[in-house]
Amino acid sequence: MLLDDYYDENQGSLCISRQQASDFAKRVAGDFNPIHDEDAKRFCVPGDLLFALVLNKYGLSQHMRFVFSGMVGDGVKLHFPAADVEPIIITDNNGKDYLRIEHEGLTSKDPGLVQNLIQRYVEFSGQTFPHILVPLMAKHKVMINPDRPLVIYESMAIDMERLDISDPQLELSQSTLNVEGKRGSVCLEFCIKSAGQVVGKGKKNMVLSGLREFEQQTIEQLENDYAARKQAYVC
Repeated sequence: MLLDDYYDENQGSLCISRQQASDFAKRVAGDFNPIHDEDAKRFCVPGDLLFALVLNKYGLSQHMRFVFSGMVGDGVKLHFPAADVEPIIITDNNGKDYLRIEHEGLTSKDPGLVQNLIQRYVEFSGQTFPHILVPLMAKHKVMINPDRPLVIYESMAIDMERLDISDPQLELSQSTLNVEGKRGSVCLEFCIKSAGQVVGKGKKNMVLSGLREFEQQTIEQLENDYAARKQAYVC
């Protein structure tokens, strides 16, 4: 998977436009969260695109943790520091932090492995809604605001037993939702397999805001609207 179409680089800064972010979310991740729409009022660059750009630049380390501290808007000029810095902190030209990456262990820059893992991860991540989130919300009898469905990427981590693998596959192993008032914390745990064997694991953490009482009819309409947006884009 080539990432060149989803960012521009000029004088050491990396910039992602609304169009590039929206195209990545829909074409690569299959993610139709309206916050990534080109005309969204609360637009932000997908966290999965930032994750992909980090792996593309620095490679895959055995142990990596990503902590998102800010939402990247349209045209923000991002600075990616040298690879030997620990931790790696992605900032804008004003020094504002957006992403912190901790990395340990061996590192592979094998393009096949890196690109395959990026592809598999963003595909897995893009299926969060509705396939994973809706059953979780139904279980806990809460749901996101259908008028302003806000799901924010908080952090993610990958721990690899080894890197001498090919064609990695991701499988969900556990999903949990902790509710505190109108705020919810979601954790998706997954395993990474190669040739049928588990070679690593990881987790993705998200925050849900504006939670309210679960309504089956409303959530079904939200799912239908989401599916219609996806179908319209594909067509």
